[in-house]
Amino acid sequence: MSVQLNHTIVHARDNRESARFFAELLDLEITAEWGPFVAVELDNGVTLDFATVPEDHLATQHYAFLVSEEEFDAAYARITARGIEHWADPRQSLPGEINRNDGGRGVYFLDPAGHAMELITVPYGGWK
Repeated sequence: MSVQLNHTIVHARDNRESARFFAELLDLEITAEWGPFVAVELDNGVTLDFATVPEDHLATQHYAFLVSEEEFDAAYARITARGIEHWADPRQSLPGEINRNDGGRGVYFLDPAGHAMELITVPYGGWK
């Protein structure tokens, strides 16, 4: 068996709110709830297990997701329709824009817990 990421825990102020935000934005499903976790499964079988934690345990993390051009269009339409603040760059100096790095498109935004989310259509370096 090759080494594969199976799941990761994503800290949240409210696990259901963060899981719902993420699932709706990327047209994914909440697949399970058990104990403190609300899981959203990605297309490659990896789950993001959202867990409510005390505010002082929240540390901003960065999560980048490789999506198709069609998925980017749909997610970006939801971002703009919902008035979600977004940027073309991680330093948040280009508000309301997307980037065209490596021949693709990308956008940065924050989830309800303040995590830095990124959608890209081409991996860094331009290889697929």
